[in-house]
Amino acid sequence: MLLCANPGKDPGLSRLREVRGILDEMGIGYEICSDPVQLRERSVGAGMAVTFGGDGAILRAARALAGRGVPILGINLGHKGFMAELEASETPLVRRAFEGRYTIEERMMADVTVLRGGEAVYRDFALNEAVLGGVARVIGVAVYGDGRRITDFTGDGVIACTPTGSTAYSLSAGGPIVEPAARSIIVTPVCPHMLSARSYVLSPDRTVTMELTRSKGGGAYLSVDGGEVVKLELSDRVEVRRSPLVTGLVRFTGVSFYEKVNSKLGDMRRNSGDD
Repeated sequence: MLLCANPGKDPGLSRLREVRGILDEMGIGYEICSDPVQLRERSVGAGMAVTFGGDGAILRAARALAGRGVPILGINLGHKGFMAELEASETPLVRRAFEGRYTIEERMMADVTVLRGGEAVYRDFALNEAVLGGVARVIGVAVYGDGRRITDFTGDGVIACTPTGSTAYSLSAGGPIVEPAARSIIVTPVCPHMLSARSYVLSPDRTVTMELTRSKGGGAYLSVDGGEVVKLELSDRVEVRRSPLVTGLVRFTGVSFYEKVNSKLGDMRRNSGDD
């Protein structure tokens, strides 16, 4: 068992200690990992990884464990936590998972490649999204599906996301909510300067290409799952396609995606003062 320490979200590691106590009581071995490098190095033979925090903690674990076949159980200590199975108050329920009473929900991931002059200059993979965006100025973007133009516009940028990522940045930019069991690539313009620019939900077999067609002043960048920012040049192309990698999330409480979305977005409405 791998426990992903997160002192920023788990002050004093109180929730981690609670889970550790349950593991000690059950006689199950564990290792505590303080960063993604440790998590990946210690993943061989691990049966499960437990994260403490919000969806960001799960994203970091998913990237570290990609291709390792280790499912992730998230305990939400953040704000929304769409991917987490448990809330902080439900931490004692981890016992069920440690007893083997769980299923694994596979989430689609996406491969991301930056092409410059036809050559790949950057590669990454995403559980949530790839974002092509401007820096303090609008940019021009053209989007293609299997080489056929879908849309082009000027604006703040464009998001290509998985169903998991549909409830993250894409949702805030006006994109659709897509249930995570679906397999698709969602393309969502960010603050486009045209009324006809809308989100598209594409087949997972498509190769989505986002081309930087205009950039002045601050330039443009690529961000994958909120990680490293990559500077882009004019005419760079960002290709996004379904990855052979998947992320496995531990499920056992029976709370549906729809219930979770209604609860989380209901909280957002209440927090904003809406009825």
